[in-house]
Amino acid sequence: MPRTPPAARRPASGPVAAFAALAALAALGASPQAGAGELYLLGGVPGVGLGFAQPLGPHLGLRADYLGLGTRTERRTEEGIDYDGRLKSGRGGIYADWFPLAGGFRISLGVTSNRYQLDLDAAGAGRTINVGGTNYTLGPGDGFTAQVRIPSTTPYVGIGWGHHAGNGLRLGFDLGASIGRARLGVSGRGQFAQPAAQADLDRELAELREGVGRVRLLPQLSLSLGWSF
Repeated sequence: MPRTPPAARRPASGPVAAFAALAALAALGASPQAGAGELYLLGGVPGVGLGFAQPLGPHLGLRADYLGLGTRTERRTEEGIDYDGRLKSGRGGIYADWFPLAGGFRISLGVTSNRYQLDLDAAGAGRTINVGGTNYTLGPGDGFTAQVRIPSTTPYVGIGWGHHAGNGLRLGFDLGASIGRARLGVSGRGQFAQPAAQADLDRELAELREGVGRVRLLPQLSLSLGWSF
């Protein structure tokens, strides 16, 4: 039988969790013991988004944000096969920021809720492709899809500058990564849904694991512009 990957969480879970955290941090910002809260926009890798930072003092702060690029499509080649790729991306995160020098430099630890789904579809009537060492000539209903999924919840480690106590216009940057290994699955259609093709699909999936399946980090390299009030 064709293999299918574990079901992904509902797409809204990441944004909902992140913005619920934003609301909680905003409420914390109303406390007279807390520093001024900062609302910021950020962009880079892995996308563009919105965040809120709440300093708790000169050495500690809390932060939450959401980054994403929506859905993108592109054609790409993996292990000698041309695929039509479809990527859905989004990530919400909650972080604790430590400012060891009581300035702008910080070390960040947190957790991210991810929605990263990459589907690689091989189809096209009349094409001949080599799958797992066997040549297949595709008919109108033939094809297979390899699915790449990032774990829905991953730890985050990073460094950066900004989101510390202060007022007015603020600049910042982040360099870090969410840590989680990609999971792969494959499902076939037409002749690839037949038991005779399963061994070839398994071999093709093993080759993909040597490529995209080696992803263990979701990097972040972003700049931010915010206003502290």
